[in-house]
Amino acid sequence: MNPERISMPDFDIDFDYERRSEVIDYVGRKYGRDHVSQIITFGTMSARMVIRDVARALDVPYSEADKLAKMVPNELHITIKKALEQNRELGELYEKDEETRKLLDIAMGLEGMPRQASTHACGIVITKDPVIDYVPLYVNEGTISTEFIMTTLEELGLLKMDFLGLRTLTVISDTIKLVKEGRGIDVKIDKEMNDPKVFEETWRSGNTSGVFQFESQGMTNFMKELKPDSLEDIIAGVSLYRPGPMDQIPRYIKNKLDPEHSEYTHPSLIPILNVTYGCMVYQEQVMQIVRDLAGYSLRKS
Repeated sequence: MNPERISMPDFDIDFDYERRSEVIDYVGRKYGRDHVSQIITFGTMSARMVIRDVARALDVPYSEADKLAKMVPNELHITIKKALEQNRELGELYEKDEETRKLLDIAMGLEGMPRQASTHACGIVITKDPVIDYVPLYVNEGTISTEFIMTTLEELGLLKMDFLGLRTLTVISDTIKLVKEGRGIDVKIDKEMNDPKVFEETWRSGNTSGVFQFESQGMTNFMKELKPDSLEDIIAGVSLYRPGPMDQIPRYIKNKLDPEHSEYTHPSLIPILNVTYGCMVYQEQVMQIVRDLAGYSLRKS
């Protein structure tokens, strides 16, 4: 842990999707059920939704309301105001039709407000004293959650953990069971992580269909060029194949295939970047560089 960090650390942990509830039950038993709670989240009124809701309240026929709502462009974070600017037909209706203007004015006043409460998909809060001593609680169909949202809980200094249910882990678990039942083989997935045969027949050959995060054609081609022979290469590959560090991919491949010619701007970078062949791939590498080379503290980096 960073001793200079002001906020609580960020815990994101993946669990078998079908067994996530067991983890919540476990922390409830370990720390006390009144010390553990799920977290509330609020669904807000989006542009299309609020138009339909207001139309229903004003007894506007559904067909008219639906037509009006569909005039709002299907874009992320679109607002009614932006829609009036982008869709000429909607803008003209707003200017000329009094009923439409009344409906949209009310809708714009309500847009973005909470519409319904639900339980956060993965957030769990664990407290030293009973949760009720810190925040009010909300009960929905037998599920207890905080009445404050995730960001408010963090601002209060409470420890939030994300217990994510990952279906891929469920698939792996089911596969291990099926292999055991069908072939009588006990698969130990954490026993040998660097089997050359696996790297050759899966990653280097591009047989990654069905493998989580490696199914896209771009990622498959990247693995075939990279020719990974260690778990570290696979981890680096996942980290590189995203908008920020993607430009480093050609250099990483070149240096990986010919490590002796990896270039380092300064000798101090060698122990930090040698695991990634001289390329900055991970956030932690950047943080360590600014600490070691620029003298930054953990707080400043």
